[in-house]
Amino acid sequence: MAQLELSGVRKSFGATHVLHGIDLAVADGEFVVFVGPSGCGKSTLLRVIAGLEGVTGGSIAIDGSDVTGLPASERGLAMVFQSYALYPHMSVYKNMAFALENMGFKRDEIDQRVRRAAGMLRLTDYLERKPKALSGGQRQRVAIGRAIVRDPKIFLFDEPLSNLDAELRVATRKELAGLHAELGGTMIYVTHDQVEAMTLADRIVVLQAGRIEQIGTPLDLYNRPDNLFVAGFIGSPRMNLLPGTVARQGIVRLGEGGHEIACETGALTAGATVTLGVRPEHLALSETTGLPLAVELVERLGGESYLYGSSPGLPQITLKLDGQSGHQRGDTVFLALPSAQLHLFDETGRAIRS
Repeated sequence: MAQLELSGVRKSFGATHVLHGIDLAVADGEFVVFVGPSGCGKSTLLRVIAGLEGVTGGSIAIDGSDVTGLPASERGLAMVFQSYALYPHMSVYKNMAFALENMGFKRDEIDQRVRRAAGMLRLTDYLERKPKALSGGQRQRVAIGRAIVRDPKIFLFDEPLSNLDAELRVATRKELAGLHAELGGTMIYVTHDQVEAMTLADRIVVLQAGRIEQIGTPLDLYNRPDNLFVAGFIGSPRMNLLPGTVARQGIVRLGEGGHEIACETGALTAGATVTLGVRPEHLALSETTGLPLAVELVERLGGESYLYGSSPGLPQITLKLDGQSGHQRGDTVFLALPSAQLHLFDETGRAIRS
């Protein structure tokens, strides 16, 4: 497998700037996931790595060798696309063998590689079938198998599960995690689904508008977001982000009711505009004191419940409760915001660290 290093990578299409100076190092055997909203540049970045798009500036190195000017066919990478891109007239076996045949591999070597990959992906019984006779999950496994047989330096995945239904996504996600453990390969994976990112990644790269907002392990990003964008993007349901002002050192005032919360305010002075963040599972119910919440919707999911509501002068607040809540629309509850679980962001959106 291989290491990857991007230095100041930029990409423009005419006057449209898509990537703005991307610096990233991916270690040998690491599973790195690119996430971000639509149009943030994550798929373009993957295509630049693959050599399917040229760079406007910067460099790309694999195992220390500069490959910036090399075509895709000479980089030793394999890409799995969202659309599967299988040849409909070929059998599963031929789809997986085709690239090796074009590369001049001997028949015995091709057969060995195809059957090994088919065994890993539970496709042995389907090798003579055409793609139209396969389910969506099986077709995706064939596309992955076609990458495996090439024994690439790095695997690239461009939203490979987005065409699958929810149940198949979960099953295929487990297979990908097992595949990474078995192969030990370097993998770079693009998705808009943060559940995929959180469950698959060794590290996540959060992108917005062609720039990296933060890089870290899934729990690093979840527990210590660097800014408001990462705080609101990572986590489902999203973090509650509540506008407020610094009342005095260590105290933030929220909403029209003037409710005061103790939290670390750093060097901010009284009157500074801030945003206080708290995840739905970190909110707690209080008997008669705390931030008032008028319940507008209750979602009962069996093992857990979600309360959605409003407080004067604040955006919608989401509260997660274990078990089956008896609360109803129209109830008023009071919320305790534990200081140890709060996040504070200054007026520029940067996190205030203690």
